[in-house]
Amino acid sequence: MLPTFGLTGMDAATENALKSAFAEASMRLGGRWPLVSEQDATHVLVDMDSMYGPMSWLRLHGAGKVVIGLTTAPRSQTDFRLGKPFNAESVAELLQQIAPSAATGSPGTAPHGVTPAPAPEDQLPEELAKPVSEEAAAPDQRASAAVSATLDTPAAPPAPQVEAPSAAPPAPSATAPVTAPPAPAPQPAPTRDRTLIDWLAPGQLSGRMRLQRGGTSVLLDVDQHQYFGPATLKPLQSHVESILQAGDFTAVDAATWNSETTMLGQGQALSRLLWFCALQAGKGQLMPGFDATAQYRLLKWPQTEREFPKHFRIATAMMKGPATLDELTAACGVPVAEVADFINANLATGYAEPYREPEPEPEQQKSGGLFGRLRGR
Repeated sequence: MLPTFGLTGMDAATENALKSAFAEASMRLGGRWPLVSEQDATHVLVDMDSMYGPMSWLRLHGAGKVVIGLTTAPRSQTDFRLGKPFNAESVAELLQQIAPSAATGSPGTAPHGVTPAPAPEDQLPEELAKPVSEEAAAPDQRASAAVSATLDTPAAPPAPQVEAPSAAPPAPSATAPVTAPPAPAPQPAPTRDRTLIDWLAPGQLSGRMRLQRGGTSVLLDVDQHQYFGPATLKPLQSHVESILQAGDFTAVDAATWNSETTMLGQGQALSRLLWFCALQAGKGQLMPGFDATAQYRLLKWPQTEREFPKHFRIATAMMKGPATLDELTAACGVPVAEVADFINANLATGYAEPYREPEPEPEQQKSGGLFGRLRGR
């Protein structure tokens, strides 16, 4: 089964350019690579350089998707990487890297430089494989086994004859059609409860809206990637943990928006709110799909909050190098549940990543000749 591909976590211009490059690359490889919705895709391309990229990667990774990171960075924590800038040729190389056997062309064609195997109708009779029956496989062995069993095992008394009941139904004939039992009706997939971190995923919300919980209101400007609300994060605990429906987000007109945002003061980056959502999401456990025994590291120093003073100690320990949850707990003296929550928050915002041992670089072959020997000195 060929993989299917989807796009998410990117602006419209990048998405359109990727669709065009993907279509051209698919044509070069025989047109066998479908581009589908994110929900139906097995492999999803995410713009890791956008604000929503790291959160999209975290969500897709937990859902079991294979994530392809679109980024200018030389490496990415995603399963595969597509560099920027990209074109049809680089996309084609990516497809060949993901499924090299399927990228060689349509069924029945061989890769360039490889002679295809002959079709069955083109083979000579002596080249065709002959079925080997069990009876003809090893007659000498079966005969000797049968004799040995006869000599070693005493003869068993004849089994008593039992009359079949007269009311037994007749056996069905070999030509009678067999009716298969009806297939069970498909059951709808259960709908998962959605919290704020799910609603802030790309494509879920747009425009300006209000979310109110527990007497506290927060104004979201999704298009401008900012929000207006309390200066601290803990008053938004109810907003982050509540199960939310679409009706909980109410649109705000321009006059009301200007009036209320003026009173609330400076807008805050929406990534800060996403950080707080991910901090609460795991409840002391790493997010689904992340190994608790793996090593994690910080890529850069995160913005720590005064409400969480222990985070400074965790960040200090993580900046020293990759470490497991237990190693970080021992190094900073913070409970493992708080360490896991801190890692979740920074995975979602792109500040942290699982650590992978780098592959050894191939040794460069020394050039021969006089100049090669002189350079080697």
